[in-house]
Amino acid sequence: MQKTISITAISSISPLGKSPECVWKSYQNNRHCISEKSFNNDTALVGEIPEDVKDGIELLRESDSKYKSLDDTVLFAIYASRQAIKQAGWNGSDNFGINIGSSRGATQLFETYHKDFLEKNKAQTLSSPTTTLGNISSWVAHDLQTQGPEISHSITCSTALHAMLNGIAWINSGMCDKFLVGGSEAPLTPFTMAQMQALKIYSQAKLNKDSLPCQALNLEKKQNTMVLGEGAAMACLEAGEKENAFAVIKGFGYATEILEHNISISSDAQCFQKSMQMALGDLNPDAIDVIVMHAPGTVKGDLSEYKAIEKIFCDKTPALTTNKWKIGHTFGASGALSIEFAVLMLQHQEFIGVPYLENQETPKRIKNILVNAVGFGGNAVSILLSKGA
Repeated sequence: MQKTISITAISSISPLGKSPECVWKSYQNNRHCISEKSFNNDTALVGEIPEDVKDGIELLRESDSKYKSLDDTVLFAIYASRQAIKQAGWNGSDNFGINIGSSRGATQLFETYHKDFLEKNKAQTLSSPTTTLGNISSWVAHDLQTQGPEISHSITCSTALHAMLNGIAWINSGMCDKFLVGGSEAPLTPFTMAQMQALKIYSQAKLNKDSLPCQALNLEKKQNTMVLGEGAAMACLEAGEKENAFAVIKGFGYATEILEHNISISSDAQCFQKSMQMALGDLNPDAIDVIVMHAPGTVKGDLSEYKAIEKIFCDKTPALTTNKWKIGHTFGASGALSIEFAVLMLQHQEFIGVPYLENQETPKRIKNILVNAVGFGGNAVSILLSKGA
């Protein structure tokens, strides 16, 4: 890290709600936000945004005739971005940069357009411009009226943390002193769901009030329990240690490993070992109080990340947690939602654990949190956050 970088705002929409107060209140209980949704005469477990948030998205869609043709991925990003810059006190004249990514992009629109094409053998006029990945940041820039650089990208499930890496790099280069970064995902569509089920990693649990269908970070589970969720989260990054900082970025790391399989990482997640070690830098591993794990709820994925943590932290493993048991896996947005989770724990000085993990020591104070994310392709990112002033 060449410069200290502050997170001066973070905002999200997810199954947890749409405001920091709602999100934190939801984290206070041990209830999950997972429900059932119908897909082509079948049902699957999902993490959907609440009805009041859906209403807000529909109001946004109807607020401008141009917005009616946009995918939910873009509208989620616009909604969360508006909240973030308001919280940070930014306006368009600040000319801040934007980097918002998505793993799947405009899945709902793409599937709708493709179905129409198969029926008519003719593509609709807006089928290309409204389904490109570059669609997200450009529309957010249009909505916020900023003139700064705009970047959109996809690096699957580590997309949002790669956006944060880009923001850090631009600020360190001196080409920008403010960057809006994050991820947005609206993947609850028939084809996307079919893709996940085809991988044999999806939860087959039956929904009831007493069970937790996604067993993310339960290292004793015998079957995969991943659940797909939707949402978006945005963070405002600024050069320097600001008085209004929610948290300070103290380190970052990244790594990619050679894979033996298209979707897996090594049994001890060498990519995570490298990214965490890089993020720690010269800091003693004992200084890390909490790790927010990627932990998607799969047998191999959860265990390999845990083994990587054991390798780096040896006999003194920090308190471990994840939010995927509660909201599902939001793909490209998941890393940003994990950053929000970490920031809230730093702000409130309260560790939020996983209900079914027993005998875990709770940290007495929380100063440093490491946040992990990895995507298909073994591209891991680790971000080290510390409590702001």
